Amino acid sequence: MRNEILRFATCMLIGLVFLSLSSCDKDETPQAAELGSITGVVVDEGGQAVADVNVTVASLNEEDISLTTGADGAFLAENLPLKTHTITFSKTGWLTVSITVGVDKFDDSNVATADVTMVNASAKISGTVTDSKNNDAPIAGVSVSTGSETVTTGEDGTYAIENLVEDDYTITFSKDTYVTVVKEITSSDFVDGVATVDAKLGADELLRGFTSEDLLNADKWYYNEYRGGRNADAYPHWDWACDYMSTLDFQGAWQEQNEGTTLQIRNGEEDQDNPADLDVFDSFVYGSKLMTEDNKILSIRLRTHDADETAPAHYGVQVVDLSAAQPAAVKVGGNKTYGSGDYADIDFDLSDYVGKEVIIAIGIYREATGDYWKQLVLRAIRFSNQKVEGTNWLPGTEVIEGWKLTQETVRSTMPHTKSSFTGISPVSGNRDNYVDAYRAWRDVDHIGAEWSFVPLKKDPEVFASEGYIIKTRNTAEVSTTVPEAYMYAKFSIASGSNQMTLNTRNFGDNPTYFKLTAIQDNGTVTHIAPTSNTAQEASAAADGCWTFKHGDGGADNPEGYASFVYDLSQFDGEDVTLAFGVYNGVADSGENKLVFYSIELN
Repeated sequence: MRNEILRFATCMLIGLVFLSLSSCDKDETPQAAELGSITGVVVDEGGQAVADVNVTVASLNEEDISLTTGADGAFLAENLPLKTHTITFSKTGWLTVSITVGVDKFDDSNVATADVTMVNASAKISGTVTDSKNNDAPIAGVSVSTGSETVTTGEDGTYAIENLVEDDYTITFSKDTYVTVVKEITSSDFVDGVATVDAKLGADELLRGFTSEDLLNADKWYYNEYRGGRNADAYPHWDWACDYMSTLDFQGAWQEQNEGTTLQIRNGEEDQDNPADLDVFDSFVYGSKLMTEDNKILSIRLRTHDADETAPAHYGVQVVDLSAAQPAAVKVGGNKTYGSGDYADIDFDLSDYVGKEVIIAIGIYREATGDYWKQLVLRAIRFSNQKVEGTNWLPGTEVIEGWKLTQETVRSTMPHTKSSFTGISPVSGNRDNYVDAYRAWRDVDHIGAEWSFVPLKKDPEVFASEGYIIKTRNTAEVSTTVPEAYMYAKFSIASGSNQMTLNTRNFGDNPTYFKLTAIQDNGTVTHIAPTSNTAQEASAAADGCWTFKHGDGGADNPEGYASFVYDLSQFDGEDVTLAFGVYNGVADSGENKLVFYSIELN
């Protein structure tokens, strides 16, 4: 019996060893991994094949696979594990494209398709960076960045950022111990695909974040009145749709509010450790202004928020004369304080700068470190030969009775440096939310930001899809001499820039009465008749007005607008103020509208 048990145990042991060995043999046999392929075609924006594109296939725990597209733009990556892959397409002169191909993109045949479109990017930005504190010697090691691409200057101070599309860019030049310089360029700055942007570091900071070189590109303050805020204190002159102060170049913390455009102390958590500084503005607005005897007095209509007599807001005006041997920010009238919810009108005498174009900055100072919250509310920035108070029009002698446009204002308005303007707002808005829209005007040379709007009797339609609209009231008061509203700007008229074209339309069955008026600096007024027009109906009317009907044209139909062409050659060699006005030519005829789709001077 005992021997039989031993024989049984031995057999069982041998069987277990055999099974174990069999199992090990099976486990050690490798399973063939399932493989697939990715194929695709690379084309340009026109659908044409792009050859010689570098295609890199990368995936976790796998070696990268590199190949190039053929003449037909096609590529094929084979023997790939069925997992997620990142594929990068790159070629000099083209924008790099990266895509992800997941496991779910492989079909039943284990093939995934990855077609891509690449954008030609043969443009580049290049230039030289020099040191103003070292006889303009080149600076090596300066970081030059567009935000997405960063390069470093070489020993000769030069740099080049390549593989770009011709677009708008903000370029930052930075290096330790130097004030950072920021420059803006637009697509129009590229010539034959190259935009040259030189920079000079080492200059003193005159206004917070700005050197003298930066200030050379300051916005022009062409006009003598800028209004801010949403309240209608004296409609229509003081109403949100007529107040475009927020289109100016504000720096730091600011906000458009009912009472005005507010300059604020930067008081985010990261800003509360900022030291007190009663010499450098914490936030400010600035522009370049030609000073004359007619506009040498700056009046600011203001109030405050979060301030009172015991803890007022500290503010002031600084002027930078860039023509000085060593430009500096000079305080005019010293530091001021105010702490009240009541409006006040404060004047600053800029007589020392008559005959010069200077940088004018209005700002608020940080008086204390810590949680320091003050707001200076700007209701109006106005220039005249005397202090201006309240919601009055600018004082002086009217060029045309009832226009509220004075000879002093005409003489001291600066000639515009631009010649093409649009009335189409790229961003829409309303009374409660218009700041983003107004700020977008700065990028498209919108007529609302670039011309001065005068609402004598009626406010405009700011965001109509057909363009910027000025219009009449539905009233029995008829006049073809005093407009209900008008836009004006000054231009230097010369050969090559003495023809103006207005592209416009109107609405409804009633005609629109309008005219273009030229005002010379000596006060001479000339109403200009169009030399041609494409309106459906148009004819001359009383007092130099023209009346027209034209119901075609829209943002998606630019060819539909009527064009009125004006010959300005009689003013060659002169700076002339030009005004488009809309008139109530027929009693009780509704709101008759003049649409500004575009204005071109050529």
